[in-house]
Amino acid sequence: MGVSGSGKSTIGKRLAKKLGWPFYDGDDFHPLENIQKMANGVALSDDDRAAWLAALAQLIRELERDGRPGVVACSALKQTYREVLQQNAENVRFIYLKGSYELILKRLQARRGHYMKPGLLKSQFETMEEPQQTLVIDVAQTPATIVRQIIQALEL
Repeated sequence: MGVSGSGKSTIGKRLAKKLGWPFYDGDDFHPLENIQKMANGVALSDDDRAAWLAALAQLIRELERDGRPGVVACSALKQTYREVLQQNAENVRFIYLKGSYELILKRLQARRGHYMKPGLLKSQFETMEEPQQTLVIDVAQTPATIVRQIIQALEL
């Protein structure tokens, strides 16, 4: 979890590959209306995020019900969003990819072909409710270092 540009997809894919688990990118679960809003520089509201969070929560429940592991990348900016995702799922563990506004803005400005525009980063930082009792990883490190830290900290 983390703001756009924090490395959720990059780290999630690498972690999943290292563990031999499937990877699910939360961006792929957004309804078209959400993608269009973000592409037009409009921040999403809680109402906009409701169906998206419900779809991700359903995925997580299915994985857990079937006893299958997985890595899911999702911003999960608010505690209420994390509660929706974790609802009735005992094995969900959040990893907060945290970085400075300046570092992440630089990353977003260099990224091409993504609907999330750098101008929306400020609203994501304003919306972010930093999680308590969650593994926090500094995203200024290399992806390989971050993946190693996650595997070690979660004893995977």
